[in-house]
Amino acid sequence: MPTTNDIVGFVGIGAMGTPMAGNLARAGYPLVVFDLDATRTAALAREHAVTVAASLAEVGAAANILITMLPDGKAVRTALCGDSDSFRDCVLERAPQQALVIDMSSSSPLGTRELGRLLAARGTPFIDAPVSGGVKGAVAASLAIMVGGDKAIFERVRPLLAKMGSQLFHAGPLGSGHAIKALNNYVSAAGLVAACEAIIAAERFGLDPAVATDIINASSGMNNTTKNKVKQQMLNGAFGAGFATALMAKDVRTALEVVASTGTPADLARHCAAFWTAAADDLPAGADHTAVFKLLAGRNPG
Repeated sequence: MPTTNDIVGFVGIGAMGTPMAGNLARAGYPLVVFDLDATRTAALAREHAVTVAASLAEVGAAANILITMLPDGKAVRTALCGDSDSFRDCVLERAPQQALVIDMSSSSPLGTRELGRLLAARGTPFIDAPVSGGVKGAVAASLAIMVGGDKAIFERVRPLLAKMGSQLFHAGPLGSGHAIKALNNYVSAAGLVAACEAIIAAERFGLDPAVATDIINASSGMNNTTKNKVKQQMLNGAFGAGFATALMAKDVRTALEVVASTGTPADLARHCAAFWTAAADDLPAGADHTAVFKLLAGRNPG
């Protein structure tokens, strides 16, 4: 059970937010939740002792730690600060000035630093704490959580974060968590495309794709896709790893922003961002990112 008097407001009860919030409730944290889809919060409330807020402002008024788990940084800023940063009809409309905001979404690190300046002017502490590990990791509370911001704040909320993740990192100043999350997803996205192309080429050359995957996994080309996605999601046609192609495309574009903002050469990052953006357009809305395998396999050789 928590040893503090913290009350947690959790905004964003989606595929990731649902198990993350559930783990906090299971650990004994008083929880106030909100999502635009009321069926999600109702389902969570049936399983756990949580309070469902009627509005964003109600979440802010009830809690002293405010967690956002939303699709992107723009949604986070609107939820926290309202349209045009009006602080109306939003989480911070009635929140205590010193309520701590933790953005666990996959947001733009440059946008996070802008939001940080806005919240600092209000007197509101803010850290970014995005996650890696997917729905499976969220359910198992084994997420990797990478935190940007004041290290003292990180240490203060470490026990809370530990209820959602098993690997906690203080990445650096504000925005660092979002930066390394995007860069990590870029590396993962690039590796996925390489793995797909290699397995498809191996099969067309006459190899059994499952055997080809085993060989790669025993060799230097092994990566997250060959280990956890080719057989489990691609070769069997499941295409249900739980992360949308459009979100992967967004994360790779965010990584490209980080690379470009630092003056780092970005040849592969540009190609990767263009590939995933096109894939998100070519695949049906909501398609899982592993469906890129099917997209590539359907293209004519050459």
